[in-house]
Amino acid sequence: MTSISRTRLALILATAMLLAAEGATAVARPADFSAADQLRRDTEAIHALGISGVQARAIAPDGRQSVATSGTADLRTGHPVSSDGYFRMASTAKTLVATVVLQLEAEGRLSLDDTVDHWLPGVVRGDGNDGSRITIRQLLQHTSGISDDGMPGYTTPEEYYQQRHDVYRPEQLVARAMAHAPDFPPGEDENWKYSNTGYVVLGMIIQKATGHPAHQEIEGRVLRPLGLDQTRWTGTSSSLPRPHAQGYQLFGPGSLVNVTDQVAVDHETSFATTTRDENRLLRALLSGRLLPPRQLAEMKQTVSVSADVQQLWPGGRYGLGLVERPLTCGGTYWSHEGGDGGYITLNGVTDDGRRSAVVSMSEARGDTPEHILAQENAASTLIDNALCAGGRGTS
Repeated sequence: MTSISRTRLALILATAMLLAAEGATAVARPADFSAADQLRRDTEAIHALGISGVQARAIAPDGRQSVATSGTADLRTGHPVSSDGYFRMASTAKTLVATVVLQLEAEGRLSLDDTVDHWLPGVVRGDGNDGSRITIRQLLQHTSGISDDGMPGYTTPEEYYQQRHDVYRPEQLVARAMAHAPDFPPGEDENWKYSNTGYVVLGMIIQKATGHPAHQEIEGRVLRPLGLDQTRWTGTSSSLPRPHAQGYQLFGPGSLVNVTDQVAVDHETSFATTTRDENRLLRALLSGRLLPPRQLAEMKQTVSVSADVQQLWPGGRYGLGLVERPLTCGGTYWSHEGGDGGYITLNGVTDDGRRSAVVSMSEARGDTPEHILAQENAASTLIDNALCAGGRGTS
């Protein structure tokens, strides 16, 4: 899938309540570790939680790379994790979608204030949904109110085996959402809720504005110009390029399932990538190589996320396909994590695009709020340590 699943979102809400009750605990960063040592220790700490495989890559301002892996790529064979292994990009692809939309705005081919109905008349309609009131900006920022209640997803091993090869057209996914009332009226400042369906609509708008599927525009405008040859559109294929770790989903005690074989729900913007390419993408974006200054500034105009997600991302705010989070060493960084189908990835880049880090985990321990919290916190600590390796962050 290229999205946060409904199951994972529900558990995130439960995790948020747990965080609110217990409070988040800061992890001290030893001063005598080198950046490479710290990355290795943080990678091993994630594996120690019971996560089968972990790979991480951090890049310093001078271009030096630190790489670390821990665990196994395959619980059956014990094969080690590759530092160049592919994984599903999942919701990090929302940054790609947002970048293309802002490029089109820079070219005068659309406006962020255009309504959905301007491009897709009648598509967002029914049960209180009204595409004439929803703008492209609101879709990008998750303030449209479009519900994800109709988004397919699995919560048990049985559902995974039944649904893993299902293929949905974007129009079908949007139609499923239209059977549900919106979560709130579009554009209300105090309302924010993550909407995978909203980004499906954005992909449809890209195709209407350009005449090409969204994935082709992403390839031509972002991937090829940056030489990201390790980022590949997977489409309706249920497999990944090699090498890759097997992706596992923990559904409950004694129920760890290999969920590598599956078709992404939103296959139009489904990509496989590597830690090398994801670092390069984020660095290029924040250093201004993909967007003119005005559009990059628009992307970085943030709003508060919902109170429950705020507990999961303390101090986090959402821009246009980017999340802003504070650094413990001062300043903030930009990111967009991706998680589903056995692969959970966190990433980050400083505001100037000079220091970045990516960690990909090939097991989703999504069965309990405690497991989600532990996995999220350990990965967030790795990113924070890597970005703070040179001292204070860049705000």
